[in-house]
Amino acid sequence: MLKGFRDFILRGNVVDLAVAVIIGAAFGAITASFTADVITPVISALIGAPDFSTLVVHIPVLHHVAPPPTPLPPNYVPPGEIRIGKLLNAAINFLLVAAAIYFAVVLPMQYLLKRFTPVVAAPPATKACPECLSDIPIAAKRCAHCAQPVA
Repeated sequence: MLKGFRDFILRGNVVDLAVAVIIGAAFGAITASFTADVITPVISALIGAPDFSTLVVHIPVLHHVAPPPTPLPPNYVPPGEIRIGKLLNAAINFLLVAAAIYFAVVLPMQYLLKRFTPVVAAPPATKACPECLSDIPIAAKRCAHCAQPVA
């Protein structure tokens, strides 16, 4: 039982996956900081809002709601309030992560794989007729030029 577990852990895929998760978490922190500290202030300077997390859409409440508790909980959302700004921040962060992974990992890997993968030659589409030596399709049973049977 322990031998099977050891073999599972020491397989290359498990180690690669563990490294990818750790690097991904660190990279996520970098992009979250980049989004919060660079991208959001630039966009908010253009729009005029100091931060997207304050963007809220209010919808009417159609029934009576009890008053909120006296010390408000940390993540309290009043009824009828949709915090669209936090979703916008998360979407910008996602797009930055996706773009960085694509341009920093996927494109270079595709280039390296294309460069180091040998080109496989396509099989020939024609063969020579044994009688007249003209080119005929591989699947031909007779030569189109001399009408001789082809094996």
